[in-house]
Amino acid sequence: MIRQTILGIGLGTFVLTSGLMTFSASAQSSLTPTQTIQSSPSSRVKQSAKTVNIAGLEQSVFKQINQYRRSIGLQPLQIDSRMTNQAKRHSQDMASGMLPFGHDGFHERVKAIAIPYSGAAENVAFNQGYSDPATQAVQGWLKSPGHLTNIKGNYNLTGIGVATNSKGEIYFTQVFLKSR
Repeated sequence: MIRQTILGIGLGTFVLTSGLMTFSASAQSSLTPTQTIQSSPSSRVKQSAKTVNIAGLEQSVFKQINQYRRSIGLQPLQIDSRMTNQAKRHSQDMASGMLPFGHDGFHERVKAIAIPYSGAAENVAFNQGYSDPATQAVQGWLKSPGHLTNIKGNYNLTGIGVATNSKGEIYFTQVFLKSR
């Protein structure tokens, strides 16, 4: 994976890695470069792990993704608790440093969900220092061709997991699945 990082002192940090897709019929996956985007200083806020409303962020991502899908004539995604558990675990593993930021273990996560599927995809992001980190993640995904392909994909189920760490970094994972 190629990673391009642009960081600035006093600016919020936003990183996303392009979406990973796999289809059970072909068992192929693809990864493309990571993008790092800077914010303006006015949107930066100090957050600690204790002040982050994880459930609220997960719900916000779910709502925003479905609003976007509806706006382009697609059916909304339905939350699946098994997918959410895998997404949460992945976000927690990235936040704790147990896994690098990215899609390591994607195929294992999909297998652990144990839902027959014809296609699966995943978007991940992390950011730090934003007053609305969920919107920052979703807007980043919508501006990224790989992530947008996943959001607009022929999927009917999703799971969203958010985790934070002591540095105030907030990690997002959204898994998409087309059940059979």
